[in-house]
Amino acid sequence: MPAHVTPDLKGKTAVITGSGRGIGSAIAVALAGQGANVVVNYFRNRAPAEQTAAAVEEAGGRALVVKAHVGRKEMVEHLVQEAMDHFGGVDIFIGNAASGVPRPLLEQDDREWDWTVDINARSIFHGVKAVAPYMKEKGWGRIIGISSMGSRRALPNYGVVGVSKAAIETLIRYFAVELAPCGITCNVISPGIVLTDALAHFPDWQAHIAAARERTPIGRFVTPEEIAAVALFLCSEAAAGIVGQTIIVDGGYEIMP
Repeated sequence: MPAHVTPDLKGKTAVITGSGRGIGSAIAVALAGQGANVVVNYFRNRAPAEQTAAAVEEAGGRALVVKAHVGRKEMVEHLVQEAMDHFGGVDIFIGNAASGVPRPLLEQDDREWDWTVDINARSIFHGVKAVAPYMKEKGWGRIIGISSMGSRRALPNYGVVGVSKAAIETLIRYFAVELAPCGITCNVISPGIVLTDALAHFPDWQAHIAAARERTPIGRFVTPEEIAAVALFLCSEAAAGIVGQTIIVDGGYEIMP
């Protein structure tokens, strides 16, 4: 891969919400491989976050593990401040944290709605507001939200999560317009089905993924590392002209009838 496509991230710091495992962990390691400092965020389980931090340092970066419930504004601000205090700034912000209660939309209550939207979408709103002043001062920044196909398709037991993911895509578009003149790009990556621990929370998930694999043109699901490769590209100078876009990485699933 040409050097201008693979970014030199030495001296740059990335804050990645929900990066203890899965896609967030893979992105953390990929950025560290190009020299980035990474703030690894978790909420409940520290052990996977520590494992990610160890992988970050093995890949060549420096890691800081921070516990924060990103559904709360003050905790998002705390997460960013920890990055500022420890590494001196934030150059990359990736809103990857996701949660939700898998059940039909008509069965969701206000508490579940608030929980899901706060963690999945509002955390990005507060995160971008917290990092934007520093990025503006430097004249460079990369902001990435992680969405899903549920923002565009009606998936079983995914209603509130789908709404929150659609909100991420819209939020990033508006931030992109406001921040692009400052040298800050904002984009979204929308993975297809990725085999992570999160799938086990959905009813009949094994039957759903078997059917989905059959209709995916590449004959398999995309991996966290493939999502991380797209994130890495979006952090490169070669991607400086990609602004406010949602990039679908799903092995061709959504183009099938």
